[in-house]
Amino acid sequence: MKHLAAYLLVALSGAAPSAEDIKTVLSSVGIDADEERLQKLISELEGKDLQQLIAEGAEKLATVPTGGAGAAAPAAGGAAAAGDAPAAEEKEEEKEESDEDMGFGLFD
Repeated sequence: MKHLAAYLLVALSGAAPSAEDIKTVLSSVGIDADEERLQKLISELEGKDLQQLIAEGAEKLATVPTGGAGAAAPAAGGAAAAGDAPAAEEKEEEKEESDEDMGFGLFD
């Protein structure tokens, strides 16, 4: 991912990214380039339109489900816990104790 980010930075400058350009960008932030990955990246992207690749990637990401099923789980869990109020209180007390054990809370 770091190689791709450096590649895109160089491409934004308007130049065709070379291995040396990418190494320069990475070394400026203290990262050593992996020669094998770098060469593979350059060969995979050579001659391709980056704007088109980004647009295609965005279309693919749009089809990935994100969190739709996660909303139903807390509602079901909350309904089950509502019938068992004493157990919920005990869990809350345990949580408070664990904060005290560490000597600080998240919002202190």
